[in-house]
Amino acid sequence: MAERSFKKEVEKLRLGNGEIFEGEGILAVTKALLQSGVAYVGGYQGSPISHLMDVFSDADPLLRELGVHFESNASEASAAAMLAASVNYPLRGAVAWKSVVGTNVASDALSNIASGGVTGGTLIIIGEDYGEGSSIMQERTHAFAMKSQMWLLDPRPNLTSIVDMVEKGFALSEASNTPVMLEMRVRACHMTGEFVAKDNRRPPLTVGEAAQNPVRDVDRIVLPPANFLHEHEKIEKRWPAGIRFIAENHFNEWFGPETDDIGIIVQGGLYNSLNRALEIAGLSDAYGASRVPIYCLNAVYPLIPDEVRSFCAGKTAVLVVEEGQPEFMEHELNTMMRRADLQTRIVGKDILPRAGEYSAQVLYDGVVEFLRQWAPARVPAGMAVLPPEPELAGQVPPRPAGFCTGCPERPIFSAMKLVQEELGDFHVSADIGCHLFSILPPFHIGNTTMGYGLGTAGASAFKPSEGAGAKRAIAMMGDGGFWHNGLTSGIGNAVFNQDDNVTIIVDNGYSAATGGQDVLSSQAENATRTTNNPIEKALRGLGITWARTLTRTYDVTRMRDTLREALTSPERGPKVIVAQSECMLNKQRRIKPLMAKAVSEGKRVVRERFGVDPETCTGDHACIRLSGCPSLSIRANPDPLREDPVTHIDNSCVGCGNCGEVAHAAILCPSFYKASITANPGRWEKIGRRWRAALIGWSQSRHARALAARSF
Repeated sequence: MAERSFKKEVEKLRLGNGEIFEGEGILAVTKALLQSGVAYVGGYQGSPISHLMDVFSDADPLLRELGVHFESNASEASAAAMLAASVNYPLRGAVAWKSVVGTNVASDALSNIASGGVTGGTLIIIGEDYGEGSSIMQERTHAFAMKSQMWLLDPRPNLTSIVDMVEKGFALSEASNTPVMLEMRVRACHMTGEFVAKDNRRPPLTVGEAAQNPVRDVDRIVLPPANFLHEHEKIEKRWPAGIRFIAENHFNEWFGPETDDIGIIVQGGLYNSLNRALEIAGLSDAYGASRVPIYCLNAVYPLIPDEVRSFCAGKTAVLVVEEGQPEFMEHELNTMMRRADLQTRIVGKDILPRAGEYSAQVLYDGVVEFLRQWAPARVPAGMAVLPPEPELAGQVPPRPAGFCTGCPERPIFSAMKLVQEELGDFHVSADIGCHLFSILPPFHIGNTTMGYGLGTAGASAFKPSEGAGAKRAIAMMGDGGFWHNGLTSGIGNAVFNQDDNVTIIVDNGYSAATGGQDVLSSQAENATRTTNNPIEKALRGLGITWARTLTRTYDVTRMRDTLREALTSPERGPKVIVAQSECMLNKQRRIKPLMAKAVSEGKRVVRERFGVDPETCTGDHACIRLSGCPSLSIRANPDPLREDPVTHIDNSCVGCGNCGEVAHAAILCPSFYKASITANPGRWEKIGRRWRAALIGWSQSRHARALAARSF
């Protein structure tokens, strides 16, 4: 199951000409694709684009009605390769993924299609994951667009602008025979708004019809001598055609007064933050009525020389708002100024940060400094740098990322810690996914991570030494990463090279880290995809002889023993443990509404949770160190003769049983107990409860009387 269902929202995609569409940015993108006559869509999930893939999936019935083919691709590389359908045919196609990591995976196919060019419009919807909320390395897609000569659109965060750029992006691609990237930041993906809809268009040519009438053009294939001609075609034909189309169709926008001594050039995706900074400074309002000229680049690559010269002419200085580094746009603008013999000073990274997200606060500070240097008379009276935000680190306890309450991956690392106590520390090659949280407290497990599904490949250089005391490296991998890249790059590589390491594959039942999308090994029945393909079957088919599948990761004792066996087995060669348990976050999303519905209907519902007997707890907190569950905390010891606080389990407990299992496997104190909470109990259960309450009350009263008698 996906993290969120859009089945209700996708009905809005049926809106026709003149109707008002309201919704999130990702829904607006999907509607724009349908209005553009797209013939096929695909991609691979990953923040901030996961929900777009979920929308595609939920809208599949509508896509089929329109003759649009949807592919939930195995990786970004396979998604990019789909664009081959547009090389020889007038088919409009769109694919989506998280960047920059997804773009890196797709780079082989992207370089090929950018070299040979396209006939039908191709749009690559990039989830640009840059900034403080990012989960990946801080890089930008801009460099890849420049390197491979693909046009990059960065629409102003406004649904009308986003839809306009999608529709114009296809036309730009066709006019210049060049793939087009459309960059969507996380805020743009999830912002809400409205726009005037158009009718959906059935593609003039479907992929099925194209397959019936094959077309072959050897000049579009990247082989000598055609590949040498492609570079010249890019510069002599496609580049001028792209610049001309962008200019003639007014991709970029101008705001504020027509003439001034100063101005601002901004990436479209940063426009809203810039306008907010100007509003705070008294130089604009909430509706964008700027008092400073702004040149908003919805097309950030290529830049349009005539537009740049027209905007900069007559200005003393222009501030360039370009997030991240290197400052590609700033370099190009400086070159344009010199070639046009304009003396306008291009101001950018000399006053704006070279790295980091450009928030409204950052841009406000930059605008203030820009005005002070280049237009001091324009600084409003009393205008000063805003006071810095309070230093939260000294006021709020640190809260590092960690596993959710009841996460089935936590007991895997608890078992690993127990094995390390016996055999010593191991090199652990981590992987992208929730299991990467193991590098943080309380586990402190994980030495490196090299990419999605590359945990086993990252451990391949570590060959165990011969003789006593030799240690095998441990590699982590998720089921999503396994099917994405790990099957060949990791496991296949290990079999071929006769590696002697241990891989743990965390099988949640779906790609949990990206939102719960089904994968080949998902146990759920999927009407449009093939599931129920066991990971161990694939492993053995590839040549793995030592493989174990554990169907319940919460059995810490078995996890510990299996891992110890893998690490100490005399058998040489790669060893794989498939650790299965459903993602607790998605499980709770699935079962809580069902349980609530059953309770409201008067049905008997039982849920379990755990607790700690404060009188039995020793207060050493080893359970917390070996588990780290957010539901585990501490409270004051009820025994006045003991000072150490005792462990406490709060109401967020989901009854997974991990804490109790850890206590048992580690031979800790027996202070954990399991309680069953029953809603709508039966008649006999109610009678039994009354009897138990009466008996316990009588025993407590008797005990109290005995204590009172002793005190005298």
